[in-house]
Amino acid sequence: MNATELLANTLSPDGNTRQLATEKLENAARENYPEYMLMLSSVLVDESSPLHVRNAAGLALKNALSAREAARQLDYSNRWLNLNADAKNKIKQDTLVTLGSAQQKAGTFASQVVAAIAAVELPQGQWENLIEILLGFVNNQENTNLKISTLQTIGFICESIKPEILSLRSNEILTAVIHGARKEETSSEVQLAAIHALYNSLEFVRDNFDREGERNFIMQVVCEATQNSAVNVQVGAFECLVRIMDLYYDKMALYMEQALFGLTVVGMKHPDERVALQAVEFWSTVCEEETELAIEAQEAQDYGEMPERESRYFAKIALPEIVPVLLLLLTKQEEDADEDEWNVAMAAATCLGLLSSAVVDAIVPAVIPFIEAHIKSEDWHYREAAVMTFGSILEGPDPSMLTPLAEQALPLLINMMADSNLHVKDTTAWTLGRICDLVIAVIKPDVHLHPLISALVNGLSDNPRIVVNCCWALMNLADQYTLFYRSDDDLETPQSGPLSPYYDGVVAALLRVTESSGNEANYRTAAYEAITSWLTHATADAIGVVQNTVVTILQRMEHLLSIQNQIVGVDDRNNWNELQSNFCSVVICVVRKLGSGIQPLADRIMTAILQLIQVAGKTATVQEDAFLVVGALASVLESDFSPYISAFLPLLYPALKTHDDAQLCTVAIGIIGDISRALGEQSAQYASSFMQVLFENLQSDVLNRNVKIVILSCFGDIALAIGTNFEPYLETTMNVLKQAGAVEPNPLDYDLVDYVSQLREGILEAYTGIITGFKNTDKVNLLVPYTPNVLDLIQRCLVDDERTDSLMKLCYGLLGDLADALKDGQIKQLLLQPWVATELKARQRMSPDTKKTMRWAREMVKGATA
Repeated sequence: MNATELLANTLSPDGNTRQLATEKLENAARENYPEYMLMLSSVLVDESSPLHVRNAAGLALKNALSAREAARQLDYSNRWLNLNADAKNKIKQDTLVTLGSAQQKAGTFASQVVAAIAAVELPQGQWENLIEILLGFVNNQENTNLKISTLQTIGFICESIKPEILSLRSNEILTAVIHGARKEETSSEVQLAAIHALYNSLEFVRDNFDREGERNFIMQVVCEATQNSAVNVQVGAFECLVRIMDLYYDKMALYMEQALFGLTVVGMKHPDERVALQAVEFWSTVCEEETELAIEAQEAQDYGEMPERESRYFAKIALPEIVPVLLLLLTKQEEDADEDEWNVAMAAATCLGLLSSAVVDAIVPAVIPFIEAHIKSEDWHYREAAVMTFGSILEGPDPSMLTPLAEQALPLLINMMADSNLHVKDTTAWTLGRICDLVIAVIKPDVHLHPLISALVNGLSDNPRIVVNCCWALMNLADQYTLFYRSDDDLETPQSGPLSPYYDGVVAALLRVTESSGNEANYRTAAYEAITSWLTHATADAIGVVQNTVVTILQRMEHLLSIQNQIVGVDDRNNWNELQSNFCSVVICVVRKLGSGIQPLADRIMTAILQLIQVAGKTATVQEDAFLVVGALASVLESDFSPYISAFLPLLYPALKTHDDAQLCTVAIGIIGDISRALGEQSAQYASSFMQVLFENLQSDVLNRNVKIVILSCFGDIALAIGTNFEPYLETTMNVLKQAGAVEPNPLDYDLVDYVSQLREGILEAYTGIITGFKNTDKVNLLVPYTPNVLDLIQRCLVDDERTDSLMKLCYGLLGDLADALKDGQIKQLLLQPWVATELKARQRMSPDTKKTMRWAREMVKGATA
């Protein structure tokens, strides 16, 4: 069978034919990679091959060069880079030729292949003339297909390669894409490809944006493209404006005044929804940026500093123009709209919420006339839009601005839960949930509480979408009402509260919802979340409801475990898994609520959970939830948890060795910390096994590096729990921490900077646990040899420009612990190093809590060096 037939068969409607062809291709790729790649490129470049076959060849080439997983991508890259030069050159030449194919779709696939090769070679300093070749193609006036495919290629390259790699060629790239996007270009397809390429190149043309003349030209071309006769080009141009506002807000004042205000307001009214959506997104981006700037300004003010950037208040200036358009768009709902399908009404509601956060109090008078005029409208579109408007503006303005409006609207909204229209009821339930979350003070116990809860409970038997929002509202009500009617100093569970009379009825109603066999719109899960909130905040006079509920949940869990062998279908298994996870969430909540009072049910809980872990098999999420129940139980039972250890540990160790499942492994490691803290010194008998598996995990090449941070922190938990019994592991642990602490971030690699910061936090937590465990014991001097390394890490953390407040607090706390533990002069000279005094007098920005820790550390160091 030749290559064309083989590729055609991969697209066959017959499953067996398709699978056989795919397997043959995979074998060819493994057995003779060079020949496989050359075969694919030969088919791709062959104008006589059917288009669908050429496309299949292009897709296979791209998939042989790029992968989502980092490890597989590294393998693919190395495999390509090790290919002989002749083969690579032939494949590159074939794909470049295909860019100009008479079949434009073949050129599109070729553009993806060229970009995939570029993503491998350009970072290695190879294929250095590629950009020059592509720029030459863009200037080809005779072959429109070549121009389109080349611009697509440039766009794909810009999207897939880090900006700094292309920054040296930014001028040429920008010239090419702007040339293709100009209004003088006769082909709308070329313009579209150029606009998309421009979008992908915007991040690395920052230098060009810094130059006024070039910036003016770019903005002119993009603004003109919003008026293009082709709607696709208009959409792409507005997408560019959204991205430009996100990246270059500080440089937009002139363009907002001269063009963007008008263009985007008109764009929001565009008859084609795709254009309107992007124009609304533009203002959403403005609002997000200005809300962030307001937060930064407040933080700077709190620290007595000037903000680094200032808001231009575009949203506030444009408020009179954009609010009427957004309110109009809110009325464009469709009766049978799919709630997962993004439309202008949804976009307008989102933008209105963001606008509220950006302009705060100014939004209220801008929307009140619309709400008052339409909340009782005969037309459900306007009635729902009025309710949506009210719900959308609740986050942003000062509550004092909203309280009169909310007090006036609340009785009406409660009555609207009986509206004849599904959309109105759905939005009303959501708005009531927002009121419960954001302006809880307006809900008066003796006026509103009974009708509100009655309306929400009645809504639990309505459409699944309404059920979800009623559950959410009830959850917010429990969370926020409890906080509102409870003083900050009251740590004990209050005897009673405004919600006490409703506990039986509300929890019973929510449990009825959870009895459903379906879970459309996740309404059953939402009901379990609401139950969890009500049980968490139960007052003393509602503890009976908490106890009865957990018994009900345990009965359901046990029943599901008894029939688990009867579950065969994928949907039934997924349903089973989801229910067990919900049960675990409720049990965890009750365990934490009842504390040691859970003891009478502990045997029953552990029996069910141990069985659940065993039957969950490879369903990691269920295992994670089950482990979290164990952790919660260990935390409240403390030493009384010891009878369950021998049965539990054989189930824990396999999870600790799931190196390919970072989340499950992380949760399992957390359980080691829970058990160690619960049992204290009694956990010393298990420490050897714990430490062994943790050391093995650190050496794994497969385990996610973030999990290794959790392991380091866990060392501290174990050491703190067993005190001087940690001595056998001290030297190895300290060497591991020293080695990990030596990792330095590359300032250009933001992911690595973030990782190193988290890594250092894990190391500092480990050191803190170890030092605290040895403090005030006769073996505290064992720490002395390791002190220079600990102090070296603290110093490097504190002088790091990228340090976080949490990292600084850990550093100061550890410094104080070290001085307190070794206060008899053993490390006096180390603590007298100039940098220690300098850092303990630092005036850099830090939270009050961190400042308090720094002052305490200063006193400890002072005492240790006196």
